Amino acid sequence: MARETDLYPPIKALLEAQDYVVKGEVGAVDLVALRGDDPPVLVELKLRFNLSLVHQAIARQSISDLVYVAVPKPTGKLARRAMKENLALCRRLGLGLITVRTDGRAEVHCDPGPYKPRKSKKRSTRLLREFHRLQGDPNAGGATRHGIVTGYRQDALRCAAHLAESGPCKGADVAKVTSVKTATRLMADNHYGWFERVSVGIYQLTPAGAKGLAHWAYSWEDAT
Repeated sequence: MARETDLYPPIKALLEAQDYVVKGEVGAVDLVALRGDDPPVLVELKLRFNLSLVHQAIARQSISDLVYVAVPKPTGKLARRAMKENLALCRRLGLGLITVRTDGRAEVHCDPGPYKPRKSKKRSTRLLREFHRLQGDPNAGGATRHGIVTGYRQDALRCAAHLAESGPCKGADVAKVTSVKTATRLMADNHYGWFERVSVGIYQLTPAGAKGLAHWAYSWEDAT
């Protein structure tokens, strides 16, 4: 769709099918729909979902609780992912979201209403587990250029540091010295390519492991 006005007819038809009287460009609002004594429905039209559209819609909430944003329905994998995120944003802000397909059909993805998020106990537990597993504070909030230090990586660093100092060791001995209970499994999985099994139950550090220790030195020092 080349123009915002191309969005207007499908949305007008959608609302008129629900017995609304629809008019465009009323005051500063792109579309206004009235039905009896119901609160007015306000719709802001844009060719792309952007911050300007969100700002406009939020401003319209001072007029009515029934505010929608309307955009062409996106296509493509990345666009669909963005659509999912934009839908979550609309729900959080109490806005409705309408899209118009290339065949001219308007679809309502959510209606305006209070935001009632569902808490995930599983995600909360996972987050708290990772928080308590991390030793020190190795990550600057918002900084990802150097990489993120996780509790798993810190465990791997402990194992790698012990092997660098002591040479090839049994997994059980590494677990005992480093207090990493899952040391044997961690080295066997070898997620970072830092460990090499030299015989049954015995592991040594690889050249990649030595580089990993050097690269993550700051986080290793912070964890000890």
